[in-house]
Amino acid sequence: MRFPSASLSRFCSLLFSLLFCVALLSWGVIPQSNAATGEEIATLYRDRPKLTGKATVQMEVQTATGTGTVEMVLNGDAAPLTAGNFVQLANQGFYNGLSFHRVVKDPLPFVVQGGDPLGNGTGGFVDPDTQRPRQIPLEIALEPRTADGYNLQYNEIVQPRGLVLPHLRGAVAMARSAAPNTASSQFYIALSDIPQLDGRYAVFGYVTEGMDVVDRIAIGDRITSVTISDGLERIENN
Repeated sequence: MRFPSASLSRFCSLLFSLLFCVALLSWGVIPQSNAATGEEIATLYRDRPKLTGKATVQMEVQTATGTGTVEMVLNGDAAPLTAGNFVQLANQGFYNGLSFHRVVKDPLPFVVQGGDPLGNGTGGFVDPDTQRPRQIPLEIALEPRTADGYNLQYNEIVQPRGLVLPHLRGAVAMARSAAPNTASSQFYIALSDIPQLDGRYAVFGYVTEGMDVVDRIAIGDRITSVTISDGLERIENN
């Protein structure tokens, strides 16, 4: 195998660093027994917010160079629970004032990650009614789309073929711990294409404007506000 314009040792170093970055997002082998059918998910998460269709979100971010706007379009057809969870939290003002606690740009652009109320990567949303952490399942949509919608896979790592929402630059996805049903409020934005995360983490939308702002985000920069400019009426169980 040839490695254009780079030595084998440098390639190995970059590969090790990239794998280490992936480990920061806690990916791992998920037992097959964690998989769940759509019917089971519908029962387990029947009271959770779901987005049908698209929603447009504006996120104001305070960086060292000033405040910038990041616009994201979320896809509730391909990630109804994941997008619905984010939209509801955003509409409640949950993300306002939270920081980006993880930013990985070297040796290769990877992700910026935020949404943790503790600011250290260990926190998530706690339901004020139950005083318990609220978590959602890993949700992956596969082609083809039928009259009944996409083929949604839950709590199971899938092969990255036919993904509706791959990890392209600007992808917005949920962070989680090793178990597939532990996403809560933490999210990340891909700084480059990250195909090694496809089928392992739930992408639920893409940045459509303001990637230059995302590229400037550093650890400690804060989300000033997140507003839903379109699609809030398409949330069920809000």
